[in-house]
Amino acid sequence: MNSPKRLARTAGVLYLLVGLFGAFAQAFVYPKMYVPGDAAATAGNLVANVGLVRLGVVSDLVNQTAFVFLALTLYVLLKQVQHSAARGMVVLVVLAAAISSLNVVFEFAALRVATGAVDLSSLGVGGSNGVVLLLLDTQHYGLLIAQIFFGLWLVPLGYLAHKSGWFPKPLAVLLVVAGACYLVDLLTAFLVPELNQLIHIFIVIPCEVAEIWMLGYLLAIGVKTDKVVKPSEPVLAGV
Repeated sequence: MNSPKRLARTAGVLYLLVGLFGAFAQAFVYPKMYVPGDAAATAGNLVANVGLVRLGVVSDLVNQTAFVFLALTLYVLLKQVQHSAARGMVVLVVLAAAISSLNVVFEFAALRVATGAVDLSSLGVGGSNGVVLLLLDTQHYGLLIAQIFFGLWLVPLGYLAHKSGWFPKPLAVLLVVAGACYLVDLLTAFLVPELNQLIHIFIVIPCEVAEIWMLGYLLAIGVKTDKVVKPSEPVLAGV
């Protein structure tokens, strides 16, 4: 059950789930509800898409759960390469998933306020809409903070992919580059937002290429089973 190729393909399936559910929640649902700086439009979008937003919330939670199991599967696959790097990879994924899951609470709270499930009539329509926008703004910047760990986890993954010899060397290098690009995108978003608006579409290209390549390789090839991996450090049995 724990053969490298089977573990790699299991990781590929989990990576695919992460991509599908994440794309639905963040690329499809999110733009349909969140209009930065426009409280009335954002609240109106939530009211008009209640069912879709609820599906987005659930998709986000499924996405983060699959992400954790992906990291655990890759840990079992790669821990023999270097145990400490594999453990670090899992810790970074758990932090990313925890922050992202917590941020879903703000999205669901915004939906409750917009639909009147939470009575804020004392604030007036404008005040209520302002609270909705504030909650989704909080989610937005919370996801940017989670991006620290979405980026950093690719660094030990790239290192382990390179050291194992089970994956193409250019893929391993690109994973590390993608991790750095995520961090650059995050830092410019907070420090120089005007610059971030200009470079965001370009800076995420290495990230998308690296993750799609890794996903495709895991599903199609698994690992190069002709490469024998020698552990670089002792691995305790059962750990």
